[in-house]
Amino acid sequence: MLNWWLPENVTSYGHEIDWLFHLIYAITGVTFILVTVALLAFVVIYRDRPGRKAHYTHGNTTLEIVWTVVPALILVVLTFLSVPAWSKIKMTMPATDVVIEVTAKQFNWQVRYPGPDGKFGTDDDKTFLDEMHVPIGKPVRINLKSQDVIHSFFVPQFRIKQDAVPGREIGVWFDVSKPGKYEWPCAELCGFGHSGMRGWVYAHSADDYTKWAAENLK
Repeated sequence: MLNWWLPENVTSYGHEIDWLFHLIYAITGVTFILVTVALLAFVVIYRDRPGRKAHYTHGNTTLEIVWTVVPALILVVLTFLSVPAWSKIKMTMPATDVVIEVTAKQFNWQVRYPGPDGKFGTDDDKTFLDEMHVPIGKPVRINLKSQDVIHSFFVPQFRIKQDAVPGREIGVWFDVSKPGKYEWPCAELCGFGHSGMRGWVYAHSADDYTKWAAENLK
């Protein structure tokens, strides 16, 4: 499937998200065309003409039932089709040794790695601002928090978007297949500095990540 109009997908589950997106877009596109054609037809057919009188109609009960039931059925089908992707992305958490704590606040991202002891909240933790480094080819777990208001963790190429809610720690995960530098904006209006709240995710090969970790986390 061509994704010329979407950011490049670099995660294992991104194709499932894209498939659902294209399906929904196709349904809404067909609906838009049908409604537009019907509107133009009615404008022509029922246009004002000399000697024509207005006619009151209550409506068509059968037609009203149809255009209520059909969208409802479409939504039900889309719900069932999205269950596998939702379960894989939101309901499971792959085992991994790469765990990062991200705290959103007005107006930046605080990224914390555990030190050599492997535990958060100790003196050897390493904290970075608006900068995250991850290896490719393995799951990365993010413990997402917010210090003040609702923010949103969003990396388009990872097909991930998760709100950070004050008072909660929310676990999300992704796995990157391609090295690179990926923009990481806040996708929730969080105050006057929202437009400037962005960070960068650096995805490294296994060797490069090991080298970076050796230089920066110990």
